[in-house]
Amino acid sequence: MAGACILGCAGPGLAPDERRLFARIDPWGFILFARNVETPDQLLRLTSELRDSVGRDAPVFIDQEGGRVARLGPPHWRPWPPPLCTAQAAADTARAARALWLRYRLIAAELRAAGIDGNCAPVADIAGPATHPFLANRCYGSTAPAVAAIARAVAMALLDGGVLPVVKHIPGHGRATADSHTALPRVDASRADLEASDFAPFRALADLPLAMTAHVLFADIDPDRPATCSPKVLGMVRRDIGFGGLLMSDDISMGALAGSIAERSAAARAAGCDVVLHCNGDAGEMAAVAEAAGRLAGPELARAGAALARRHHPQDVDIAALEAEAWGLDGRRE
Repeated sequence: MAGACILGCAGPGLAPDERRLFARIDPWGFILFARNVETPDQLLRLTSELRDSVGRDAPVFIDQEGGRVARLGPPHWRPWPPPLCTAQAAADTARAARALWLRYRLIAAELRAAGIDGNCAPVADIAGPATHPFLANRCYGSTAPAVAAIARAVAMALLDGGVLPVVKHIPGHGRATADSHTALPRVDASRADLEASDFAPFRALADLPLAMTAHVLFADIDPDRPATCSPKVLGMVRRDIGFGGLLMSDDISMGALAGSIAERSAAARAAGCDVVLHCNGDAGEMAAVAEAAGRLAGPELARAGAALARRHHPQDVDIAALEAEAWGLDGRRE
């Protein structure tokens, strides 16, 4: 059984000590960042090395939203404006959904060519007047129906391109006024208000194969623990939102969480995260995450298998035609 974790590596190639560590830990999957990326050929070698280290076709994830959150960029990969800019420039939700479908279908083709088969998108958080700038222009809109429709289009574009989508940040990060990379956001809105708005896009996307948790404290549901480490919140995600896919934590090393890396990992697993995500490539921390997270088993192992079963060969498309349409709808390039 694979380890209940998704891990990164330190650089553009897999070092011998990293290879030995991954062979021992056997993480369920891997995640890449800009520090791991140089050229298309190098990236394809790295994704192959990662899979070889565990001896199976492990999923390899990346955050490739376009705009500010893009680990792949020029000159080898297409640039994009922030998603919210594209959505707001569209005449209506249907046109915005088409524009973002085109973007993510093209992104999926780039990812598959590099050996990457998971993308941490769509972002189903709702943008509001107080949404922290780290997140705001990564969102797709300011209403639950629009966000749900556009996020569905994004997810389907990725699946059509043979890439697993990871919807984030469940059950909703849009009301947070702090950056969870550095501090724990607290949301004081009532549960009723949250269910009517912030949680609604995630209910509409509950059939997707994977989701990433929010490092956000929802005071009316659990005043003591952020969602990632809260059995109350994650129980609600399963029961009331109805999400049945594989649930991964956001990066367990982020500043929103308290305690040691091992304590955070154990708390996330105890709360209901199927896998723990660790991103910074620190070997000592990765070993601690793996030990605390344990192995996939039972229902979580079944959810992991079901997620991988949604990974398939990309549908044939005319990339040049999609690109021409995408540039027309986006209206500009970064």
